[in-house]
Amino acid sequence: MNNLKASMKKFFGNKNTVTILGVILCLVILYIGYNYRINSKTELVAVPVAKQTIQPRTYITEDMIEIRNVPVELLNTSKYYTTSKSIVGKYSNYNTMIAKGSLFYTDLVVEEKDLPDSAFSGVPEGYTVINYPVTIASTYANSMAPGSHINIYYKSLNDDGEVMFGKFISNIEVLDVKDSSGRHVFENSDEARTPAYMLFAVPEETHLLLRKALYLTDYDVELLLIPNTATLSEDQKVTVSSLQIEEFINSKTAFVSVDDLPQVSDNVTEDTSNTTNNE
Repeated sequence: MNNLKASMKKFFGNKNTVTILGVILCLVILYIGYNYRINSKTELVAVPVAKQTIQPRTYITEDMIEIRNVPVELLNTSKYYTTSKSIVGKYSNYNTMIAKGSLFYTDLVVEEKDLPDSAFSGVPEGYTVINYPVTIASTYANSMAPGSHINIYYKSLNDDGEVMFGKFISNIEVLDVKDSSGRHVFENSDEARTPAYMLFAVPEETHLLLRKALYLTDYDVELLLIPNTATLSEDQKVTVSSLQIEEFINSKTAFVSVDDLPQVSDNVTEDTSNTTNNE
């Protein structure tokens, strides 16, 4: 026993021996740490991903989803669905295209009842949305997309039968373009949709003026939507461009205040004949 202790003391008392043991210990620690990091980065997790590109506002079915093993390291901190059954039956969000192979993040998938109409999401306070009929020709072959700006030109006859023509309203932003079924024309790149309505918003006062113009049927009023090619700053608002056209429209129409409208009771007269007969 004493010989063993003496041998161990002599062994560890050798500086070269201690150095070699220290190096070996460090290498073992480095090896274990390296393998741990590698394994943690290459650990695979089964998650649902898009089997195909899913367009906005699309109903998600089982055949649009596949399960893939994805390294944990590639999964960021964003919330995503971990099972297919949590996705099937929902919709891709209105402002989102889910790319093929992409994870189903929670903010990209919504219930049908929570699916908003993107056309109304950015309407300023005090503005009124107008749903104006259009065609392929009047939209310059679908060149008026949401986010672009247009000017409205006015054409009609005056009291002398002469043609009036000029820029009517300027700097109007296109909110959306829809087909006859109410589907967004520009949201689906895989399907050709024919424009039927253009949605844009103007201040309520301008909206009333525009509606008045449309009711002047005796003067053959025609409103032309023309692309605005000028560079606009953020502070440029919708404006009425022609005082002459505005005055002409107002001179041919009248604004009736709600306070001036007759009460329902004013138009109801008692049928005295029935009363007399009953007596």
